Amino acid sequence: MRIIHFLVIGMLVFAAAYVYRIKMESTSRTESVLRLNAEIREQRDAIATLRAEWARLDAPLRLQGLADRHLELKPVNGTQYDQLKNLPERPPNFAKPGAPDPIGAMINTIEAASDAETVTGSVPAPAPGDQQ
Repeated sequence: MRIIHFLVIGMLVFAAAYVYRIKMESTSRTESVLRLNAEIREQRDAIATLRAEWARLDAPLRLQGLADRHLELKPVNGTQYDQLKNLPERPPNFAKPGAPDPIGAMINTIEAASDAETVTGSVPAPAPGDQQ
């Protein structure tokens, strides 16, 4: 009988220790969740502050005032244009006269290599015998 009493008391001590360990783990995890929630709240507040500052810095009236103060720009008139003789010279043409167009040749090669029956994954393949 004494052995059973010692076994039962030992099991009760073991169960109490196990329940205490589970309680401490849950308390620790709850504290870490609360810490993370506080950190998330701080980060959201920082993001809201930065967005408000960005909105203030990006305000059109503020930018217009900075442009007026620091840039020497004049309003554009609809009649401002120049004569064609004042345009810069055309850049030199490096292609030899009569030589085939290299880009056009590449496009023609690609078109010749591609098969008209090629089907992509987004288009279902036509069933044999279907005519469109």
